[in-house]
Amino acid sequence: MLLHCGSFKLNLSRTLVMGIINVTPDSFYDGGHHSQRDAALVHAHQLIQEGADLLDIGGESTRPGAQSISTQEELDRIIPVIEGLHGSPVPLSVDTYKPEVMRSALAAGVSMINDINALQQPDALAAVAASDAAVCLMHKQGPPQTIQQQYYQDVVAEVLQFLRSRILSVQKEGIARERIMIDPGFGFDKTLTHNLALLRHLDEFSILGVPLLAGLSRKSMLGTITGQNVEHRVHASVAAALLAVMRGACMVRVHDVRATVDALKIWNAVKGVDL
Repeated sequence: MLLHCGSFKLNLSRTLVMGIINVTPDSFYDGGHHSQRDAALVHAHQLIQEGADLLDIGGESTRPGAQSISTQEELDRIIPVIEGLHGSPVPLSVDTYKPEVMRSALAAGVSMINDINALQQPDALAAVAASDAAVCLMHKQGPPQTIQQQYYQDVVAEVLQFLRSRILSVQKEGIARERIMIDPGFGFDKTLTHNLALLRHLDEFSILGVPLLAGLSRKSMLGTITGQNVEHRVHASVAAALLAVMRGACMVRVHDVRATVDALKIWNAVKGVDL
């Protein structure tokens, strides 16, 4: 399976690792560490050296309770980083739900839009459809301010149905299936029980026929299980990423690239997948 990601065609015969670059002062794990352009660029090159297959750049925190920022502020944070990574050997993704940010980021050279709102914002779908970029459609029910206050009758069935509906909607607007990824949205509007049910049944999402991204890195569900604070969740994050891969994830979005890449090398060697 290939993911058409701008000028990149990503081979998903092995699991790919998306490295996280938060250009924000308030992200739940590394907020403020890379909020300046030069620090973000150093971090980006480090993640590439550690084996990241993509870089996901975010200028607005989506942690539970996070407050939204203006479009201009988000652009001021991410565009200098995108421009500083011009010619990157790996695709650049932008984590945003704002159509104006999508358009500016795409014009600056990004190859993927990672949208927690699954292109439901007015004009977001058109912004991506006019490009050749890939898109990741994530499930959530409410805005970050109300995350984890929602309820489900059957979380797996409801997330599946939502993502199926969004895939059909974006295809109708001209975004080819080969450009689409999905993300069940671990930690967004979901309790620990919901998150574990999704992880347990992740293989069921293969019925949708598009690659799946799993983002579990350093999240509070891992802290609830292990009792560790966010700074000490690397081992739990790697374990969760491997479990997601074993259940069909084609890509994992992580803070700890080197540790995840090494773990996946073992997994691929056991499977007999060429590295």
